[in-house]
Amino acid sequence: MSGLPGASTCPGPGEASDLKSPLGAKFREPLTEARFQQLFGDAEQEAELLAEPRWSRLRRLWRRRARACSGPGAWRLLRARLPPLRWLPHYRWRPWLLGDAVAGVTVGIVHVPQGMAFALLTSVPPVFGLYTSFFPVLIYTLLGTGRHLSTGTFAVLSLMTGSAVDRLVPEPLEGNLSGIEREQLDAQRVGAAAAMAFGSGALMLGMFALQLGVLATFLSEPVVKALTSGAALHVLVSQLPSLLGLPLPRQIGCFALFKTLAAVLTALPRSSPAELTVSALSLALLVPVKELNVRFRDRLPTPIPGEIVMVLLASVLCFTSSLDTRYNVQIVGLLPGGFPQPLLPSLAELPRILADSLPMALVTFAVSASLASIYADKYSYTIDSNQELFAHGVSNLISSLFSCFPNSATLATTSLLVDAGGNTQLAGLFSCMVVLSVLLWLGPFFYYLPKAVLACINISSMRQMFFQMRELPQLWRISRVDFAVWMVTWVAVVTLSVDLGLAVGVVFSMMTVVCRTQRVQCLALGLAEGTELYRPLRESHKLLQVPGLCILSYPTPLYFGTRGRFRRILEWHLGLGEGGKEAPKTDGPPDADAAGAREVVQLASRCRDAGIHLLLAQCNASVLGTLTQAGLLDRVTPEQLFVSVQDAAAYALERLELTGPKTCTVWV
Repeated sequence: MSGLPGASTCPGPGEASDLKSPLGAKFREPLTEARFQQLFGDAEQEAELLAEPRWSRLRRLWRRRARACSGPGAWRLLRARLPPLRWLPHYRWRPWLLGDAVAGVTVGIVHVPQGMAFALLTSVPPVFGLYTSFFPVLIYTLLGTGRHLSTGTFAVLSLMTGSAVDRLVPEPLEGNLSGIEREQLDAQRVGAAAAMAFGSGALMLGMFALQLGVLATFLSEPVVKALTSGAALHVLVSQLPSLLGLPLPRQIGCFALFKTLAAVLTALPRSSPAELTVSALSLALLVPVKELNVRFRDRLPTPIPGEIVMVLLASVLCFTSSLDTRYNVQIVGLLPGGFPQPLLPSLAELPRILADSLPMALVTFAVSASLASIYADKYSYTIDSNQELFAHGVSNLISSLFSCFPNSATLATTSLLVDAGGNTQLAGLFSCMVVLSVLLWLGPFFYYLPKAVLACINISSMRQMFFQMRELPQLWRISRVDFAVWMVTWVAVVTLSVDLGLAVGVVFSMMTVVCRTQRVQCLALGLAEGTELYRPLRESHKLLQVPGLCILSYPTPLYFGTRGRFRRILEWHLGLGEGGKEAPKTDGPPDADAAGAREVVQLASRCRDAGIHLLLAQCNASVLGTLTQAGLLDRVTPEQLFVSVQDAAAYALERLELTGPKTCTVWV
């Protein structure tokens, strides 16, 4: 219901309502604030708590925390930080174990080629992608609350990390490095990538310490989907030089996508026919297999492992045809066996990579929390967003000691794990076993794997992200604002960069929230015949408007940004006119809520001068607390505060003399 002039639903000054008054209807005993205190006695105690100094409240909270440091309290804390202690005793071994084993092995098989492919996207040797597919998965199995979440290498994070690594450790302009120089360059890049994993993990642990899991609510679904879709386009373009066999340096910074396209088009005549043939054959196999897995997911016992089949075929073809020596096809080479020695990343690098680690931490948390929430809702369990911050923070922090780059939950492998029958985090252990076998024994089999195949795996893994754009027509029909958020974020990611695009998307999304609060309508309510329920007058013609009683609902938060519109709407509805006396200034806190509280007190004063009884119903605890802390509650009497609209209306009809069309007003 609009509160704009010309759309009034409350009778104006001097107007009489032609509706019958329900004064003869039977109302329940009104429950005023004073009556509530008399009956229950909690309101006075609550007011005292609200008026309690902040330092006293903090001291009382710390005492409560200290009392919780007992044996049972420590056990509860341990169960909260180690989720397997909660779900493992209730694990259904017979129906779940086979599904977790099959799903874990399937995901592990996919982790091997994808890990090596995303390592190249990160500008580090392929074996470090295998490390990142092992340690983070193992740690999240012990600390995560998402039962169906698959973690490891993620294309978006790999792209962001690779751009930062190329900026921090650029390739020498002369090129043609010797073997020793190449090893030194790779070691520096691995150190920079590990430092970014350390920094993003430390930031997430800091967010966990501050209990900032609520930030997941500010990273809306349109922002996350637009971010991943735009990043998928970056991944596609960045892999074109590898597909065509063009040794081009990676473009970084704003407009990097367009710079890469221009460089590829310029160097297109120098493409390698051999690598182009390998890429074409790889895509010709991978894309149809992906489509078959999607179309027949209900009929296939497990998805077809197209990536591992392609890796084996390409390795055999390269070995038998000597593509590396005869046609200069780039291959993976020797994968070192075992694990790297634990090494603390250089702390001197942290100030340089902090600006890159922050968006990585936000992307990690946004993607992981949204994915975990989707499957938690689907399978009827709950996740702890703060525990997710802790799990991913520890995962990145500890894995960085083993030269891993930033990691998070992944869209493709999470969907694969669910389709393969995964039930709990135990599937992660089986996935780790597969990667472990490659690191310990099967690494030499990947020596002749062409790097062009890894680029094709990168592109084919983006399929799900590209298809998110098919939701845009439906999003346009449901919410034009969310559609605008999606498009603005996507354009910013594509034209600028992933981290800047994320910042633009979040800021624009928050701006739409502010704009929505400015456009909320003020509804006039009427009484439904034969009941004591109040509904917006425009919804039905069977609603009665009580003469002398005007009930207004203003459902938006009242703060400095909405106080002007709030004043204009109520002045028009109540016929108070422009101007009026200003509310006296107080020594309360100069924040937004205090501004809204002063607006309420000013409205009460003007209504009292105009002979209008103002009643407030359904005020939540935050509104009452703000009025109390600002020292303004003494200007609104307890008789003006009600628990519900029905109680306020009953009080007005039974206790007040309704002599005019606007003698009494109830503001919800």
